[in-house]
Amino acid sequence: MEFLQNPRLSYSPIEERPDFSWPEGKRLAVYVALCVEHFSYGSGLGLPYSPGLQHPNSYNWAWREYGNRVGGFRLARLFDEYDLPLSILLNTACYDHCPELVSVFRERGDEIVAHGHTNSENQNGMSVEDETALIDQVTRAIRENEGTAPRGWMSPGAHPGPNTEDLLKKAGYEYTLDWPMDDQPAWLKTSAGPLMSIPYPHEVNDVPMVVLHDGTASAFADMAIDNLEEMLEQSKHQPLVYGITIHSFIVGQPFRIRQFRRVLDALKAHADDIWFTTPGQICDHYQALPDSQKVKP
Repeated sequence: MEFLQNPRLSYSPIEERPDFSWPEGKRLAVYVALCVEHFSYGSGLGLPYSPGLQHPNSYNWAWREYGNRVGGFRLARLFDEYDLPLSILLNTACYDHCPELVSVFRERGDEIVAHGHTNSENQNGMSVEDETALIDQVTRAIRENEGTAPRGWMSPGAHPGPNTEDLLKKAGYEYTLDWPMDDQPAWLKTSAGPLMSIPYPHEVNDVPMVVLHDGTASAFADMAIDNLEEMLEQSKHQPLVYGITIHSFIVGQPFRIRQFRRVLDALKAHADDIWFTTPGQICDHYQALPDSQKVKP
């Protein structure tokens, strides 16, 4: 067997990196990513939630559609109530399908992160030409609707292809959320220069926890709170990023919102020690640090 090294990433142990702080001297940056997605009816990929039924099917499509009709609005109001920002990982198909929902997040001032056109496809296996066209289509849609181009990218299904990072950097993207391997920003090598990887949660994420591992709403809340409290301790030694990922059709269900309130209560209880932020703001802050305080690209 030929042992292959990752061509985009150099190994960097967290204990040997320069020290720095987030704004106001805080040591833990927290962002909540809300995935707002749309799926092709009767075709394409997507999460299954109806065991034993052939996929795709109407039941499964309708389960996911709940987020666009109900769950997304409920979560926007919840974060209004707690006065916390969201980072919206947006399928651009939502601009045509549910523009009223997208406008709610625009009015809130939430960051829009490009999340492909639809989660009924992924980039792995696309030709360079097709993936270039997809990235261009998504970028133009967000620029036209939001007034500015997106700065960050999260691949549909968390499934980028071998050329994705090169194409993102060439298209002007500054960061990606596709690499859940660290608690601090890291640099990925691309053919067009370094691309920042912002920490993204693979574990504190309602898809693997709830859908794939059959976790309960209360167990997901417990996980998020335990992770918060432990990272607050760890952040005394290193500045860290804590991301929480939720989906409008998963945590957007009423009984899960009820439990997720415990997470937001815990976050607000530690507000003096947390920088509530977005991936774009994390990218800005880290790039602006003196060279002596960050890992060089």
